[in-house]
Amino acid sequence: MKKLKLSIEGMHCASCASNVERGLSKISGVSNVNVSIMLKKANLEVEDFVSEEDIKKAVAKFGYKVTNVE
Repeated sequence: MKKLKLSIEGMHCASCASNVERGLSKISGVSNVNVSIMLKKANLEVEDFVSEEDIKKAVAKFGYKVTNVE
């Protein structure tokens, strides 16, 4: 399991952060998702089989964009 920090563009309110958090939580192999609207970042733990592309697609599905993955 690895920890990732995502920078997310396009979130404007608590509902935006909640949508992203819910979407990321639905991905198999993703756990401990925490999205901060103030920092415009998401912290999460993922299993090794989860790709960055899967995560980016899940965020994009809600109309936001991952600009950086650490």
